[in-house]
Amino acid sequence: MLQMALDAIDQRILTALQGNARLSNVELAGRAGLSPSPCLRRVRALEQEGVIRGYAALVDQEAVGLPVSVFVMVSLEKQVEQALEIFEDRIRALPEVMECYLMTGDSDYLLRVVTRDLQAYERFLMHHLTKFPGVSSIKSSFALKQVVYRTALPIAGAP
Repeated sequence: MLQMALDAIDQRILTALQGNARLSNVELAGRAGLSPSPCLRRVRALEQEGVIRGYAALVDQEAVGLPVSVFVMVSLEKQVEQALEIFEDRIRALPEVMECYLMTGDSDYLLRVVTRDLQAYERFLMHHLTKFPGVSSIKSSFALKQVVYRTALPIAGAP
C-alpha cells in the first residue's frame, strides 16, 4: 500500500477516531473542524485507501481471564521462504497469539501470547509451538507488569 498524504484535517479525524471510534459523524466533524458531509467523505476515503483498516473494541485482558502475557522468541532451523510461510500460516491459526513479528537478530520471530495461567501457556507450548516443523528453539519471557499499552498511533505531525 502506498502511503497516503495526510493533511491536518485527516490527522485530526484519525486522532479523534483512535481515541473513540464510536464518535458520531457530527461529533467527529466538530472535532475535525468540518461540516458532517465533507467529514464523512474524508472518513470513507481513509477507509478506502486502507488508512483506516477497521474498528474494534479494546477489551481488558485481565477482565476476561487472560492476565498472563508471554513474549516468545522463536528460531527456525532454516530461514527459507517455504519454512517462513509454513510457520506464519500455522501461527495465524492460534488465537492465543496476539502479535507475531518476523525479526532480525538472534531469533526469527517474536510473539506476544496471552493465556489464563502458566499451565495454559505450558499446554500452548507443548501442543502447538514445539510441534511446528522446523522450529529449532523457543525462548519465553513473562511480562510482570504492563507499563505502557497504546493502540493510538502518534499521528500529529505525520507526513
